[in-house]
Amino acid sequence: MYQAILNKEAKIAVIGLGYVGLPIALEFARKASVVGFDINQKRVDLMKQGIDPSNELEKEVFLDRDITFTTSLDDLRNCNFFIVAVPTPVDAHNVPDLIPVKSASETIGKVLKKGDYVVFESTVYPGCTEEDCLPVIEKLSGLKVGQDFKLGYSPERINPGDKEHTLQNVIKVVSGCDAESLHEIASVYEMVVHAGVHRATSIKVAEAAKIIENTQRDLNIALMNELSIIFDRMGINTYDVLEAAGTKWNFLKFFPGLVGGHCIGVDPYYLTYKAAELGFNSRVILSGRYINDNMGNYVSKKILQHVIQYSADVKGAKILVMGATFKENVSDIRNSKIADVVKTLRSYHLQVFVSDPYADSEETQHEYGFDLLEKLDDDYDVVIVSVPHAPYLAYDDQYFSSITKEHALVIDLKGVYRNKISSRKYWSL
Repeated sequence: MYQAILNKEAKIAVIGLGYVGLPIALEFARKASVVGFDINQKRVDLMKQGIDPSNELEKEVFLDRDITFTTSLDDLRNCNFFIVAVPTPVDAHNVPDLIPVKSASETIGKVLKKGDYVVFESTVYPGCTEEDCLPVIEKLSGLKVGQDFKLGYSPERINPGDKEHTLQNVIKVVSGCDAESLHEIASVYEMVVHAGVHRATSIKVAEAAKIIENTQRDLNIALMNELSIIFDRMGINTYDVLEAAGTKWNFLKFFPGLVGGHCIGVDPYYLTYKAAELGFNSRVILSGRYINDNMGNYVSKKILQHVIQYSADVKGAKILVMGATFKENVSDIRNSKIADVVKTLRSYHLQVFVSDPYADSEETQHEYGFDLLEKLDDDYDVVIVSVPHAPYLAYDDQYFSSITKEHALVIDLKGVYRNKISSRKYWSL
């Protein structure tokens, strides 16, 4: 398969062209013939014009690439190496939503041929690829894995907004259903991943490796958030403490904050769901999830306390939220925990306004029910900077004074203005 792809005698298909799928498709299209498939016609039309709907890639990245963008199933029929990069969210009850990966499996099952390869990149719990997705593919294709086609798993490691840790220079974990598939899949990815690949011993091991990468980060951030709550009661700044502790060579540098997005705030639930299915109820992982999921309420409480104490007209108080995305310098609003803060404050009938230089107002309105400000006022009672977008880093004490009342509180969740705000009350996690 590898040699056929290299000779352009076989085609790669990437199913799902979001933050993960599009960079993969474009990188492979440097050396191979690629079909980029997505069910969203509007997104596909933009990509045909050399525009990344996620605002992560420059137009130049689309140039001189052997790639066809499509929503048509027929365009997949001539492909031989299928990469699945669709999202894997959780529902309102934090239960894994496998509809996207099962739908992608159905799509592949309708076009799969003997000799083809299927590799999943979507983050799932150990066993999902073989126990949930494979049966769908086999049923619709009438083919048997190992005998008629090969199956593999290579977890994505795309980090939105990160220009340093890209597909090319981050080691790629790969796995296959047998020794032959492992060799071929590894060889295909080595075409574009300069850092090399790690050959996992099984598909389940590769799935597990991915899920614990984000679970580990989630738990460490949960510890920082819990410490932040404790230190706040002690009247000391968490970032001052972390700066001091960080002078020790083996101290792990994690920081408190709202944990959202499509990875860290979601992936641990896939692991605990599967564990519960096997009769084990997680304690440590779910405890971390409980702390992180409730930080929005904690921040909301701080805002409400300030408003009640310093505003004569509580319902007339104005709160400005700066930053609607789940992290800095991206346009991605998926699972943005600042939306929880907005929702909670509005439930108390407070006036809450949101601005963001990267997010799309139509998307925030559709997803969370609020628009984004185009112009700021000068009389806010509370300003909360949720993520340190690049344009925000130049703001200083004078700036915050110009948009707030005298009694105002500046909440700096990431501690970027520490020791820089003097004319207004200041608080950070």
